[in-house]
Amino acid sequence: MPLLNWKRKVTTRQSGAAAEDVALAHLQSAGLSLVTRNYRTPGRGGGEIDLIMRAPDGTLVFVEVRARRNTDQGGAAASVGATKQRRIVLAAQHYLMRLTAPPPCRFDVVAIDGGQISWLPGAFDAG
Repeated sequence: MPLLNWKRKVTTRQSGAAAEDVALAHLQSAGLSLVTRNYRTPGRGGGEIDLIMRAPDGTLVFVEVRARRNTDQGGAAASVGATKQRRIVLAAQHYLMRLTAPPPCRFDVVAIDGGQISWLPGAFDAG
């Protein structure tokens, strides 16, 4: 059974939320716990982090979720380019400013291509 129902007419927001649900369940089954979902920075042009999770070792994990019907244009993971990474890093920095002692962090991508889910821990870094 496919992870996402691509045949039913849905909005981009609905398909994104469904992909995030699948990613969240996958990460929770791997032992991560949800801290917050859809964290947005204020203002126009701000960034968004789909999921902020905590790994069992205390690492704060900023997760970008991408879903594609197929891999014709490189697939879901390939769509997280340098510009998107920069926006995620800026949003993560904004989130971390609220904490008195920021924990270790990493940036993961959960890519859903058709019915296949791939979790890429440490997919990119803040540098």
